[in-house]
Amino acid sequence: MGTALVYHEDMTATRLLWDDPECEIERPERLTAALDRLRQRGLEQRCLRLSAREASKEELGLVHSPEYVSLVGKTQVLGEEELQALSRQFDAIYFHPSTFHCARLAAGAGLQLVDAVLTGAVQNGLALVRPPGHHSQRAAANGFCVFNNVAIAAAHAKQKHGLHRILIVDWDVHHGQGIQYLFEDDPSVLYFSWHRYEHGRFWPFLRESDADAVGRGQGLGFTVNLPWNQVGMGNADYVAAFLHLLLPLAFEFDPELVLVSAGFDSAIGDPEGQMQATPECFAHLTQLLQVLAGGRVCAMLEGGYHLESLAESVCMTVQTLLGDPAPPLSGPMVPCQSALESIQSARAAQAPYWKSLQLQDVTPVPTSPSTHSPEGRPPPLLPGGPMCKAAAPAPALSSFLDQPCLCPAPSVRTTVALTAPDTTLVLPPDVIQQEGSALREETEAWARPHESLAREEALTALGKLLYLLDGMLDGQVNSGIAATLASAAAATLDVAIQRGLSHGAQRLLCVALGQLDRPLDLAHDGRTLWLNIGGKEAAALSMFHVSTPLPAMTGGFLSCILGLVLPLAYGFQPDLVLVVLGPGHGLQGPHAALLAAMLRGLAGGRVLALLEEDSAPQLAGILARVLHGEAPPSLGPSSVASPEDVQALMYLRGQLEPQWKMLQCRPHLVA
Repeated sequence: MGTALVYHEDMTATRLLWDDPECEIERPERLTAALDRLRQRGLEQRCLRLSAREASKEELGLVHSPEYVSLVGKTQVLGEEELQALSRQFDAIYFHPSTFHCARLAAGAGLQLVDAVLTGAVQNGLALVRPPGHHSQRAAANGFCVFNNVAIAAAHAKQKHGLHRILIVDWDVHHGQGIQYLFEDDPSVLYFSWHRYEHGRFWPFLRESDADAVGRGQGLGFTVNLPWNQVGMGNADYVAAFLHLLLPLAFEFDPELVLVSAGFDSAIGDPEGQMQATPECFAHLTQLLQVLAGGRVCAMLEGGYHLESLAESVCMTVQTLLGDPAPPLSGPMVPCQSALESIQSARAAQAPYWKSLQLQDVTPVPTSPSTHSPEGRPPPLLPGGPMCKAAAPAPALSSFLDQPCLCPAPSVRTTVALTAPDTTLVLPPDVIQQEGSALREETEAWARPHESLAREEALTALGKLLYLLDGMLDGQVNSGIAATLASAAAATLDVAIQRGLSHGAQRLLCVALGQLDRPLDLAHDGRTLWLNIGGKEAAALSMFHVSTPLPAMTGGFLSCILGLVLPLAYGFQPDLVLVVLGPGHGLQGPHAALLAAMLRGLAGGRVLALLEEDSAPQLAGILARVLHGEAPPSLGPSSVASPEDVQALMYLRGQLEPQWKMLQCRPHLVA
C-alpha cells in the first residue's frame, strides 16, 4: 500500500529573530537536512509525497483552547519586540510572523497522514514537520512546540474515524508532558514516553515525568513513563525497553493505530540528549512497532538537533516504513544497570493495570530519591550528567557517520522455493517463485549422509533449498521460504545449517518449532544458537541450546517471543536466521507470521523459513508477505499466559540471564 511522506517547504520559514542560546538549536535546517538526505538516498522518490495543508481552527480546537489559538494567530502581525515579549511568557519558545502558518501546516500534515493511513491510501508514513508539538499544552506553547501535532492527530482519529484504541510512542529524549496532560484520564489512548530525567534534574523538571505517574481516573495505567536517570543510553537499552516494557503492554492494548512522536534528539551526537543510540536503532524500533495495528504507523518529527544524526535517523525510519530490512545493530547488546533500574521501576508501576506483567517478577528496585525541592524545581544539573556505564564504550559519532547506514538492497527481496510452482499461491507482485535448483551432483553430496534424503522428492526439495540459500548468502536474495518433506525435515535442517555456516554465515540462529532435535553433529563452537519451541520441558542444555514447550495461549506465545526469543536473538546478533516449522509445530498462520515478522529485524532481514511440504501452500503466502515487509495480521487482544508458561519462561530466564544480558529486565543488586 505504500508509505507517505508529508512535507511543505513553508515550514522552514519560522526562525529565531533574536539571540537566545536556549532556542537557537530549533532552526529551519533541521527539515532541509533531513529532506536532502532522503532525496540523496532515493527514499523520497519511493514514497507517496503529500504536500501539507493547514489545520483548521476547528481541528486545532480538538486539543487547544480557542483563546490560545487566537493568541498564536495574532503573532502574524506583531513586530520583533512584541514577539520577543510574548515568547518570554512561555518556557523555551520563540514566535515569528510565520509561526502560526508553520504550526498549522505541522498539525495539518499529521492530519493528512492519519487520513491517508486510515482510508487505506497508504500503509504508513512520516510527517516531516516543524515546529514540533509534544510539549504544547491546551493553552500554552512550550519547549519549541506551538500546537500539539500528535495529540491533534489522535483526537482527529477518534472523532473522524471512530477509533477506540490509539498507541502513542514518544521516543524523543524529552518528556512529552503536553501529550500526557491531554490524555492522562483517557483509556482510549495509551501514551508511552522515555525521556532523559536524571531524577528530575533535566528539563522540563517535572515530578510527573517519573515512572509512578501512570495516569488518573479512568486513564490509570494508560500513561507509561520510562525516565532515563543517566545519559549515554544506547541501542541495547532502547531495544530492552521495547521488549520488556512497551511491547507487552501494546499487544495487550491491541491498538488500531500507532502514532510516533519521532524525536531524534535521543540519537547519538545530539547535544540535548547526550545518548548513544545509533541511527539504525530507529529502524529496529520502527520495525517492532509495525507488527502492531496491522502496520498502521504514523510518525511525526519532534526534536533532533544534530543535523547529521537527525538526517541519518530519519532515513532509517523511512526505509523501514518502506519495508526494507533493518541493518544489523552495532556494538554489544548489553543494557546498562541504570537502564534496567528504570525499566523495572516502570514495570512495577504498571503491573497493577496490565495482566501481561502481573504474573512476572516486577518488584520495584531501590532508586535514588527524587531531588525535587519543595518549590518544585530541582537543583541544577552538572554539564553532561551521570553517564550510563555500559559493558563496553559506546561508538563514537564519527564511527557511524563514516559508514553508510543503508544496506544495499538485494535484487530480490523475497523468494518462495516450493518443490513445484503453485499457481494458486497469492503473493505480493514482486515476490517470485523460484524455479532454479542447485547442481544435481552438489545436492547428492549434501544428501549422502542422510538416509531420509535419498528419495527423489526429498532431493528435489533439497536442491531448491540449497539454490535459495546460496542466493541469500551471496546477497542476491534477502529472505526466502522453502519446503521439505515431513520425513526429511530434520535432515534438511541439518544440511541448511551446515551449508549456511560453511558458506559465509558467522552466527546462525535456528528457531525450530515442533518435534525437532538439535543435529547431533552440530559443533559446539558458539556459532549456532538453537532455540526449540515445542520441546517437552523447559531446558537450557547450554547457552546455545535452549528448549521450551509451545505456550498454550496467545499471551504465553507473545511472552515467549518478547521475553525469550527476541532477547536471545538480539544478544546473539546472527547474520542468518532459520525458522523451521517442523512436525507437530502447532502454530496457526497469524502466529507464524508474527514470529517471522519479529525475527525479520535480525540479520539484516536474512530469514529463511523452512516448511513441511503439506503445510507449505497454507503458510507460504502469509509468511512471504511478512518477510517482504508487510504487517502480520493482528492476533487480537492477547490472553493471559498460563501459570505453567510463565513458570517455564521465568526458569529459562533465570538460567540464561548470566550469559545473555538482553534477557534482564531488572538490575543485579550488589550487596
